[in-house]
Amino acid sequence: MKIGLIGLPLTGKTTFFNLLTSGKAETGSGKVEANIGTARVPDKRIDFLSRLYNPRKTIYAQIDFIDIAGLITAQEGQKSGASKFLNDVRICDALVHVLRAFENPNVPHVEEEINPARDLEAVEMELLFADMDLIERRMERIRTGKKITKEDQAELERLEKCYQVLEEGKSMRDVELTEEERNAMKNYAFLTEKPRLAVVNLDEEQFKQKNYPYREETLALCQEKNIPLLEICAQMEWEISELGEEDKALFMADLGLTELGIEVLARNVYEHLGLISFFTVGEDEVRAWTIPLGMIAKEAAGKIHSDIERGFIRAEVVKYKDIQELGTMAKVKEKGLFRLEGKTYVVEDGDIINFRFNV
Repeated sequence: MKIGLIGLPLTGKTTFFNLLTSGKAETGSGKVEANIGTARVPDKRIDFLSRLYNPRKTIYAQIDFIDIAGLITAQEGQKSGASKFLNDVRICDALVHVLRAFENPNVPHVEEEINPARDLEAVEMELLFADMDLIERRMERIRTGKKITKEDQAELERLEKCYQVLEEGKSMRDVELTEEERNAMKNYAFLTEKPRLAVVNLDEEQFKQKNYPYREETLALCQEKNIPLLEICAQMEWEISELGEEDKALFMADLGLTELGIEVLARNVYEHLGLISFFTVGEDEVRAWTIPLGMIAKEAAGKIHSDIERGFIRAEVVKYKDIQELGTMAKVKEKGLFRLEGKTYVVEDGDIINFRFNV
């Protein structure tokens, strides 16, 4: 899964990228090329299981982040510099809008005034126009073709329906399509159909006051567009990340934080994509495996190795909450909470699974 960090220049995208991936990408450089890195998804369940089994290796769920160069919006009499931006966005499975609220006279905002609602709308409109342009070009090819087949006519009708919704300023997610129609349009990879979150990057004072310029307008816009919103101070979190564990705990306690915003962001991205984790445990390794919600046991086994899926016999399943409450696998079994499941069992988030197989 590739998650794109998008927004205008100088919003703090690269700082978020470095926090998520423990990277060292240069910030404020006005770069053109995207930064790519892998982020660990924090999970207290993995922490507990690792303490319980004391394995040689502990592996958390992971997601890939792409720090996309800031969108250069069109100035009067000029074209938008969005081509590279849109090409990078197309390869992403989901998008995180990074919006600037922080004040810093040494880093002027590209639009001079701080207004995260306006900035979100600017990026959203760029994605919208790209989808409209794609539809226009496809409809033109169909209409100017030598022969319009029955399939072409059906596609044209779907595209016209989508275009009408986009003209109203809505996204592809707002288009009412049957499952069959939506599947028929998957190859288009519309940008406004991608799952999206927004993150407002605050300064420390704004974080403490829980307020910033145009906050109400930003909240209302996100609600209107059904985009989840998080408010995080990237600079403060960067400073916390540089501390030792003891000092970090004291600093967070002083701010009334039980977890870092960057951890909340990683987890929200993971969940927003409809992903869950199941666990495998042992003295060698405690590991989280990422699967889509609704996957059956036989397919989940294939995430570990194709041989396990091919030779699947059964899945030995323990619920995380049971081992957390009872403390050991032996006690879970004593209570009769150890279950045997077949290949069509739908894996649930937090399942601890041992697959039995024969090849």
